[in-house]
Amino acid sequence: MRIVFMGTPDYALECLRAVYNNPNANIVGVLTQPDKPKGRGMKMIPPPVKVFAEEKGIPVYQPVTLKDGVFSEELEKLDPELIIVAAYGKILPKYVLDYPKYGCVNAHASILPRHRGAAPINRAIMEGDTKTGVCAMFMDVGLDTGDIIFTSETAITEEDDVGTLHDRLALMAGEAMSRIVDMAVAGPLPRTPQSEDGMTYAAKITKADCVIDFSRPPREILCLIRGLSPMPCAMAKTPDGKLLKITSAHLVNGECSAPFGTVLSTDNGEITVSCGGGKLAFTGVIPEGKSRMSAADYIRGRKLSAGDVLL
Repeated sequence: MRIVFMGTPDYALECLRAVYNNPNANIVGVLTQPDKPKGRGMKMIPPPVKVFAEEKGIPVYQPVTLKDGVFSEELEKLDPELIIVAAYGKILPKYVLDYPKYGCVNAHASILPRHRGAAPINRAIMEGDTKTGVCAMFMDVGLDTGDIIFTSETAITEEDDVGTLHDRLALMAGEAMSRIVDMAVAGPLPRTPQSEDGMTYAAKITKADCVIDFSRPPREILCLIRGLSPMPCAMAKTPDGKLLKITSAHLVNGECSAPFGTVLSTDNGEITVSCGGGKLAFTGVIPEGKSRMSAADYIRGRKLSAGDVLL
Protein backbone atom coordinates (compact mmCIF):
# COMPACT_ATOMS: atom_id res chain seq x y z
CA MET A 1 0.00 0.00 0.00
CA ARG A 2 1.38 3.40 -1.01
CA ILE A 3 1.59 5.54 2.12
CA VAL A 4 2.59 9.13 2.83
CA PHE A 5 3.57 9.72 6.45
CA MET A 6 3.24 13.10 8.15
CA GLY A 7 4.81 13.75 11.54
CA THR A 8 7.59 15.60 13.34
CA PRO A 9 8.66 14.78 16.96
CA ASP A 10 9.62 11.58 18.81
CA TYR A 11 5.97 10.52 19.20
CA ALA A 12 5.66 10.54 15.41
CA LEU A 13 8.99 8.75 15.02
CA GLU A 14 7.65 5.65 16.78
CA CYS A 15 4.67 5.62 14.41
CA LEU A 16 6.92 5.98 11.36
CA ARG A 17 9.22 3.21 12.59
CA ALA A 18 6.31 0.80 13.14
CA VAL A 19 4.73 1.51 9.76
CA TYR A 20 8.10 1.22 8.00
CA ASN A 21 8.56 -2.23 9.52
CA ASN A 22 5.13 -3.42 8.33
CA PRO A 23 5.58 -5.53 5.16
CA ASN A 24 2.23 -4.28 3.84
CA ALA A 25 3.46 -0.67 3.84
CA ASN A 26 5.32 1.15 1.09
CA ILE A 27 6.16 4.61 2.44
CA VAL A 28 6.61 6.74 -0.66
CA GLY A 29 7.22 10.03 1.13
CA VAL A 30 7.48 11.72 4.52
CA LEU A 31 6.29 15.24 5.34
CA THR A 32 7.69 16.93 8.43
CA GLN A 33 8.24 20.41 9.83
CA PRO A 34 11.21 22.49 8.64
CA ASP A 35 14.50 22.23 10.55
CA LYS A 36 14.71 24.61 13.51
CA PRO A 37 17.62 26.43 15.16
CA LYS A 38 18.43 25.16 18.66
CA GLY A 39 21.02 25.63 21.38
CA ARG A 40 23.40 28.50 22.04
CA GLY A 41 24.89 28.21 18.59
CA MET A 42 21.41 28.17 17.00
CA LYS A 43 22.41 25.20 14.87
CA MET A 44 19.71 23.98 12.50
CA ILE A 45 18.40 20.68 13.88
CA PRO A 46 16.28 18.30 11.77
CA PRO A 47 13.13 16.70 13.25
CA PRO A 48 13.53 13.08 14.44
CA VAL A 49 11.19 11.89 11.68
CA LYS A 50 13.42 13.45 9.02
CA VAL A 51 16.54 11.79 10.40
CA PHE A 52 14.90 8.34 10.33
CA ALA A 53 13.42 8.81 6.86
CA GLU A 54 16.71 9.90 5.34
CA GLU A 55 18.49 6.94 6.94
CA LYS A 56 15.97 4.63 5.23
CA GLY A 57 16.14 6.42 1.89
CA ILE A 58 12.57 7.74 2.04
CA PRO A 59 12.00 11.07 0.25
CA VAL A 60 11.46 13.90 2.75
CA TYR A 61 9.40 17.04 2.19
CA GLN A 62 9.37 20.03 4.56
CA PRO A 63 6.85 22.52 3.19
CA VAL A 64 6.39 25.71 5.19
CA THR A 65 2.67 25.55 4.42
CA LEU A 66 0.17 23.22 2.74
CA LYS A 67 -2.38 25.96 2.11
CA ASP A 68 -3.71 27.04 -1.29
CA GLY A 69 -2.76 23.79 -2.99
CA VAL A 70 1.00 24.41 -2.79
CA PHE A 71 1.69 20.69 -2.27
CA SER A 72 -0.89 19.36 -4.72
CA GLU A 73 1.59 18.63 -7.53
CA GLU A 74 3.91 16.66 -5.24
CA LEU A 75 0.93 14.86 -3.72
CA GLU A 76 -0.24 13.69 -7.14
CA LYS A 77 3.25 12.40 -7.92
CA LEU A 78 3.40 10.48 -4.63
CA ASP A 79 -0.15 9.21 -5.23
CA PRO A 80 -0.75 7.75 -1.73
CA GLU A 81 -3.57 5.33 -1.04
CA LEU A 82 -3.35 6.16 2.68
CA ILE A 83 -1.92 9.12 4.61
CA ILE A 84 -0.84 8.46 8.20
CA VAL A 85 -0.47 11.47 10.49
CA ALA A 86 1.06 11.68 13.97
CA ALA A 87 1.90 15.01 15.64
CA TYR A 88 2.64 16.68 12.31
CA GLY A 89 2.03 20.21 13.58
CA LYS A 90 0.09 21.60 10.63
CA ILE A 91 -3.60 21.65 9.76
CA LEU A 92 -4.30 19.57 6.66
CA PRO A 93 -6.32 21.38 3.97
CA LYS A 94 -9.23 19.68 2.25
CA TYR A 95 -7.33 18.80 -0.93
CA VAL A 96 -4.93 16.69 1.17
CA LEU A 97 -7.67 15.13 3.31
CA ASP A 98 -9.66 14.13 0.23
CA TYR A 99 -6.82 12.68 -1.83
CA PRO A 100 -6.06 9.16 -0.55
CA LYS A 101 -8.45 6.29 -1.24
CA TYR A 102 -8.36 5.10 2.38
CA GLY A 103 -8.31 8.58 3.89
CA CYS A 104 -6.01 10.43 6.27
CA VAL A 105 -5.64 8.58 9.57
CA ASN A 106 -4.30 10.15 12.74
CA ALA A 107 -2.88 8.63 15.94
CA HIS A 108 -4.24 11.00 18.60
CA ALA A 109 -2.93 10.56 22.14
CA SER A 110 -6.19 10.56 24.10
CA ILE A 111 -9.51 8.78 24.40
CA LEU A 112 -11.57 11.04 22.18
CA PRO A 113 -13.62 13.14 22.47
CA ARG A 114 -11.76 13.91 25.71
CA HIS A 115 -8.65 16.05 25.22
CA ARG A 116 -8.97 17.14 21.63
CA GLY A 117 -6.17 19.52 20.76
CA ALA A 118 -2.45 20.15 21.09
CA ALA A 119 -1.49 18.88 24.56
CA PRO A 120 -3.55 15.76 25.37
CA ILE A 121 -0.79 13.94 27.29
CA ASN A 122 -0.03 16.90 29.55
CA ARG A 123 -3.69 17.68 30.20
CA ALA A 124 -4.64 14.10 31.01
CA ILE A 125 -2.15 14.05 33.90
CA MET A 126 -2.75 17.65 34.96
CA GLU A 127 -6.49 16.98 35.25
CA GLY A 128 -6.03 13.81 37.29
CA ASP A 129 -7.27 11.32 34.68
CA THR A 130 -6.75 7.67 35.65
CA LYS A 131 -6.60 6.42 32.06
CA THR A 132 -5.85 7.63 28.55
CA GLY A 133 -4.99 6.01 25.25
CA VAL A 134 -4.49 6.33 21.52
CA CYS A 135 -7.34 6.92 19.09
CA ALA A 136 -6.87 5.81 15.50
CA MET A 137 -9.17 8.21 13.72
CA PHE A 138 -10.04 9.64 10.34
CA MET A 139 -9.06 13.27 9.96
CA ASP A 140 -11.52 15.89 8.80
CA VAL A 141 -11.58 19.68 8.66
CA GLY A 142 -12.31 19.94 12.41
CA LEU A 143 -9.84 19.70 15.28
CA ASP A 144 -9.68 16.00 16.21
CA THR A 145 -13.38 15.62 15.37
CA GLY A 146 -13.16 12.81 12.80
CA ASP A 147 -14.68 9.35 12.97
CA ILE A 148 -12.91 6.86 15.23
CA ILE A 149 -11.56 3.59 13.84
CA PHE A 150 -10.51 2.07 17.18
CA THR A 151 -9.10 3.09 20.55
CA SER A 152 -6.34 1.52 22.66
CA GLU A 153 -6.30 2.38 26.37
CA THR A 154 -3.70 2.49 29.13
CA ALA A 155 -3.85 3.35 32.84
CA ILE A 156 -2.19 6.52 34.15
CA THR A 157 -0.34 5.49 37.30
CA GLU A 158 0.68 7.67 40.24
CA GLU A 159 4.29 7.26 39.07
CA ASP A 160 3.64 8.51 35.54
CA ASP A 161 4.77 11.90 34.35
CA VAL A 162 4.61 13.28 30.82
CA GLY A 163 7.89 11.60 29.91
CA THR A 164 6.87 8.06 30.87
CA LEU A 165 3.32 8.39 29.54
CA HIS A 166 4.51 9.94 26.27
CA ASP A 167 6.89 7.05 25.63
CA ARG A 168 4.22 4.44 26.35
CA LEU A 169 1.65 6.18 24.16
CA ALA A 170 4.16 6.60 21.34
CA LEU A 171 4.71 2.85 21.21
CA MET A 172 0.95 2.28 21.33
CA ALA A 173 0.48 4.79 18.50
CA GLY A 174 3.03 2.93 16.40
CA GLU A 175 1.23 -0.37 16.99
CA ALA A 176 -2.09 1.30 16.13
CA MET A 177 -0.86 2.76 12.84
CA SER A 178 0.74 -0.52 11.78
CA ARG A 179 -2.57 -2.23 12.55
CA ILE A 180 -4.36 0.38 10.42
CA VAL A 181 -2.23 -0.59 7.43
CA ASP A 182 -3.19 -4.26 7.82
CA MET A 183 -6.85 -3.37 8.25
CA ALA A 184 -6.84 -1.17 5.15
CA VAL A 185 -5.26 -3.95 3.09
CA ALA A 186 -7.97 -6.35 4.28
CA GLY A 187 -10.89 -4.07 3.47
CA PRO A 188 -12.64 -0.75 4.24
CA LEU A 189 -11.74 0.80 7.59
CA PRO A 190 -14.64 0.98 10.09
CA ARG A 191 -16.01 4.36 11.19
CA THR A 192 -17.67 5.36 14.44
CA PRO A 193 -18.73 9.02 14.64
CA GLN A 194 -17.53 10.83 17.74
CA SER A 195 -19.98 11.82 20.42
CA GLU A 196 -19.79 15.34 21.79
CA ASP A 197 -20.57 14.03 25.28
CA GLY A 198 -17.53 14.41 27.53
CA MET A 199 -15.67 16.54 25.00
CA THR A 200 -12.77 18.59 26.40
CA TYR A 201 -10.08 20.68 24.72
CA ALA A 202 -6.40 20.12 25.55
CA ALA A 203 -5.01 23.59 24.90
CA LYS A 204 -1.34 24.17 24.21
CA ILE A 205 0.71 24.61 27.39
CA THR A 206 1.50 28.25 28.23
CA LYS A 207 3.79 29.83 30.83
CA ALA A 208 0.73 30.70 32.88
CA ASP A 209 -0.14 26.99 33.11
CA CYS A 210 3.24 26.29 34.72
CA VAL A 211 2.94 28.63 37.72
CA ILE A 212 2.16 26.79 40.95
CA ASP A 213 -0.76 28.15 42.96
CA PHE A 214 0.02 26.98 46.47
CA SER A 215 -3.56 27.62 47.57
CA ARG A 216 -4.61 24.59 45.51
CA PRO A 217 -4.89 21.14 47.17
CA PRO A 218 -1.66 19.09 47.26
CA ARG A 219 -2.94 16.44 44.86
CA GLU A 220 -3.85 19.05 42.24
CA ILE A 221 -0.39 20.58 42.50
CA LEU A 222 1.20 17.12 42.25
CA CYS A 223 -0.79 16.45 39.06
CA LEU A 224 0.43 19.78 37.70
CA ILE A 225 4.06 18.87 38.44
CA ARG A 226 3.73 15.41 36.89
CA GLY A 227 1.84 16.83 33.91
CA LEU A 228 4.64 19.27 33.10
CA SER A 229 7.68 17.08 33.80
CA PRO A 230 10.28 16.62 32.35
CA MET A 231 9.47 19.83 30.49
CA PRO A 232 8.47 22.66 30.55
CA CYS A 233 8.04 22.03 34.33
CA ALA A 234 5.87 23.57 37.02
CA MET A 235 7.55 26.54 38.67
CA ALA A 236 7.64 28.82 41.67
CA LYS A 237 9.88 31.65 42.87
CA THR A 238 12.21 31.57 45.86
CA PRO A 239 12.25 34.41 48.41
CA ASP A 240 15.07 36.12 46.47
CA GLY A 241 12.97 36.14 43.30
CA LYS A 242 14.79 33.32 41.54
CA LEU A 243 12.85 30.86 39.40
CA LEU A 244 12.63 27.31 40.75
CA LYS A 245 11.25 24.59 38.49
CA ILE A 246 9.88 21.46 40.16
CA THR A 247 10.50 18.16 38.37
CA SER A 248 9.20 15.64 40.93
CA ALA A 249 7.29 15.55 44.21
CA HIS A 250 5.11 13.39 46.43
CA LEU A 251 2.22 13.85 48.83
CA VAL A 252 2.85 14.18 52.58
CA ASN A 253 0.27 13.03 55.09
CA GLY A 254 -1.27 15.47 57.50
CA GLU A 255 -3.08 18.77 57.45
CA CYS A 256 -1.34 22.14 57.48
CA SER A 257 -2.43 25.62 58.53
CA ALA A 258 0.78 27.50 57.63
CA PRO A 259 0.56 30.20 54.94
CA PHE A 260 0.49 28.76 51.43
CA GLY A 261 3.94 28.15 49.97
CA THR A 262 5.73 28.09 53.32
CA VAL A 263 8.73 25.76 53.48
CA LEU A 264 7.90 23.53 56.44
CA SER A 265 11.00 21.38 56.38
CA THR A 266 14.15 20.57 54.40
CA ASP A 267 14.80 17.32 56.24
CA ASN A 268 15.62 14.05 54.44
CA GLY A 269 16.69 15.88 51.31
CA GLU A 270 13.16 17.04 50.50
CA ILE A 271 11.51 20.46 50.44
CA THR A 272 8.18 20.10 52.23
CA VAL A 273 5.81 22.96 51.43
CA SER A 274 2.38 23.96 52.70
CA CYS A 275 -0.47 23.85 50.18
CA GLY A 276 -4.23 24.27 50.31
CA GLY A 277 -5.21 22.00 53.19
CA GLY A 278 -2.07 19.88 53.22
CA LYS A 279 1.59 19.37 52.37
CA LEU A 280 3.73 18.41 49.39
CA ALA A 281 7.41 17.39 49.28
CA PHE A 282 9.58 18.41 46.32
CA THR A 283 12.23 15.84 45.47
CA GLY A 284 13.64 17.17 42.18
CA VAL A 285 14.23 20.74 41.00
CA ILE A 286 15.87 22.92 38.36
CA PRO A 287 17.14 26.19 39.87
CA GLU A 288 17.28 29.26 37.64
CA GLY A 289 20.35 29.06 35.42
CA LYS A 290 21.26 25.58 36.63
CA SER A 291 20.81 21.99 35.56
CA ARG A 292 18.35 19.43 36.87
CA MET A 293 19.26 18.25 40.39
CA SER A 294 17.85 16.52 43.45
CA ALA A 295 16.17 18.62 46.09
CA ALA A 296 18.88 17.45 48.49
CA ASP A 297 21.64 18.96 46.34
CA TYR A 298 19.66 22.17 45.97
CA ILE A 299 19.15 22.45 49.73
CA ARG A 300 22.87 22.03 50.39
CA GLY A 301 23.86 24.64 47.82
CA ARG A 302 21.13 27.24 48.23
CA LYS A 303 20.44 27.12 51.97
CA LEU A 304 16.67 27.11 51.59
CA SER A 305 15.32 26.97 55.12
CA ALA A 306 12.13 26.23 57.01
CA GLY A 307 10.05 29.37 57.21
CA ASP A 308 10.96 30.63 53.75
CA VAL A 309 7.98 31.23 51.48
CA LEU A 310 7.84 30.16 47.85
CA LEU A 311 5.80 32.40 45.59
